Amino acid sequence: MLGMIRNSLFGSVETWPWQVLSTGGKEEVSYEERACEGGKFATVEVTEKPVDEALREAMPKVMKYVGGTNDKGIGMGMTVPISFAVFPNEDGSLQKKLKVWFRIPNQFQSNPPIPSDESIKIEERESITVYSTQFGGYAKEADYIAHATQLCAALEGTATYRSDVYFCTGYDPPMKPYGRRNEVWLVKT
Repeated sequence: MLGMIRNSLFGSVETWPWQVLSTGGKEEVSYEERACEGGKFATVEVTEKPVDEALREAMPKVMKYVGGTNDKGIGMGMTVPISFAVFPNEDGSLQKKLKVWFRIPNQFQSNPPIPSDESIKIEERESITVYSTQFGGYAKEADYIAHATQLCAALEGTATYRSDVYFCTGYDPPMKPYGRRNEVWLVKT
């Protein structure tokens, strides 16, 4: 626990590498098309719980792993954003399933520490191209749904993306009260 707190307060923060390919907007919604680098990720999957509740279960596990609860006992520093995949129903609501994806920092990509918690898996993910829109505040499930709906409307007729999954992202520690950054990413097809 102390490692997790030390890491979040004093650890380094690395940004997940991506390249902006284009920008656009429609009405009140602005977005970027980004090519996001692949790599190794620590993942935690939670099912049978609403998104907000599932995040309260999954995020501490990831933070403990990053903070040193691993076979090497070392804090790795943070990579932002932390993303989580959600799975929409046809009506736009979200299934009771999510998967948190934490990109392992570059210096540990070739040999990531092994998680002590067996619910954390290390997975390789290919590069992806996404359409991203940004918003502030302490984001909840309803906020992600609303911004995903707005982004879909802004892209209508101009872009193709997966409809079975999208990513919700956060850049800030929970103790940051102002200037928070969240995003929704639709995966380009």
